[in-house]
Amino acid sequence: MARSQNTFLKKQREKLKQKKKEEKMQRKQERHENSAGGSLEAMIAYVDEFGNITDTPPEEPKKSDEDDKA
Repeated sequence: MARSQNTFLKKQREKLKQKKKEEKMQRKQERHENSAGGSLEAMIAYVDEFGNITDTPPEEPKKSDEDDKA
């Protein structure tokens, strides 16, 4: 009788392990679907001339004709 009970407990433990594994995979999938993104463009931040952090790239300074002659 101990043998059958031992087998039953092993099966129950295996079912519990499988259930936890499935729940973990489901949570992982939900996090992946709900992520805000992870692209490089989304992570880049710029600093403007006043030292503030912005998400838009700074404008290139326009060169005047005088700078080209010098």
